[in-house]
Amino acid sequence: MFRNLFWLTLGAFAIGTESFVVSGLLPSLSADLGVSLWRAGQLVTAFSLTYAVATPLLAVTTAAWPRERVLRVAMGAFALANVAAAVAPTYGWLVAGRILLAACAGLFMATAGGYAASSVKPEQRGRAMALVYLGLTVATVVGVPLGTLVGHLFGWRATFLGVAALSAVAWVGLCLPRTPQPLQAVVSLKERIAIARRPDILLGLLTTTTCMAGVFAIYTYLSPLLAQVSGYGDTQVALVLMLFGVGSAIGNLWGGHAADALGPVRVVRRALLGVIALFCLVSVIAMWVPQPVATFAMLAVVAGWGVVGWSFPPAQQLNLVRSAPTLAPVVLSLNSSAIYLGVSVGAVLGSFAVASGHIERVGFVGAACEAVALLLVSLAARRRTVAVRPLADAA
Repeated sequence: MFRNLFWLTLGAFAIGTESFVVSGLLPSLSADLGVSLWRAGQLVTAFSLTYAVATPLLAVTTAAWPRERVLRVAMGAFALANVAAAVAPTYGWLVAGRILLAACAGLFMATAGGYAASSVKPEQRGRAMALVYLGLTVATVVGVPLGTLVGHLFGWRATFLGVAALSAVAWVGLCLPRTPQPLQAVVSLKERIAIARRPDILLGLLTTTTCMAGVFAIYTYLSPLLAQVSGYGDTQVALVLMLFGVGSAIGNLWGGHAADALGPVRVVRRALLGVIALFCLVSVIAMWVPQPVATFAMLAVVAGWGVVGWSFPPAQQLNLVRSAPTLAPVVLSLNSSAIYLGVSVGAVLGSFAVASGHIERVGFVGAACEAVALLLVSLAARRRTVAVRPLADAA
């Protein structure tokens, strides 16, 4: 059965590449479309905000569809949307293409996880879901750097066409005959909102959002920042993004193991403290360190950021699941929306520094967001302590 999941992994790889490659192409997009750098950055905002909002709505809307049909429609539309983005004549049309891409991506990923879990025996579900999401991890290591390099060599439109071709291959694989899965009960939108309003869940989701806002306040504009600080050309930027991707993969794996061994809250706190320091260093290096030293210092910071920063997501997921074990699928779905909401907020916050002519300050913007996330973690821990104390006194 694991062989049938290959096409889901390939689809996730295509989605992960398209989702994050725009950050590496911002200078090319800005120049070709005749818009400012900060305005080009709103392509990230449009995608992420749509993903966050549309995913739960589309999950409810397509609840009566067989999962196989949802996957095929979502991936087919994703391939066509990439073609539309590639031929977009203006910035506005490209924004519209990114909105359509986000809706398709969100629907596919939300369905793929459930399909993978239902395709195997209960004791194999963790491996099945990990196999699907491996596509996103590999995208950060290979897809984004390669897509950035292709965009710089042949134009950003070539990158979209490449992702379209990859998505078409995944769609063909998904159209191969497979055993239909029975329809599953789906939590309504009203029920999802009620779960999200639980104080412990809400604090966790806000932590996710503010953390990802800090990350993408910087990552969205990392390519032009590297060019300014280190004088990197297109090829060097692609290699740095690959370095970041490798660090992210290591951090993601380490974060999961550490969360099991040390507890998720401790790992989340350490990750947030680490990225606060690293993000401050980004701005310090950009503003005050001479270029020869800044080049190597920024490489070290980016690698460390990948490892430390991406230990946060698996630990935070476990933290949320422990808050509501019986509601794990819904909570994880809400957390996915919180992640992309944070990405959109971060792109906007970073754009303020870029629009003011001080791109080097994005590190301080990101650090401020992470400090807020750390405060939220402390508030959540205090709430748990207060809730447990009466039980201990009663005992």
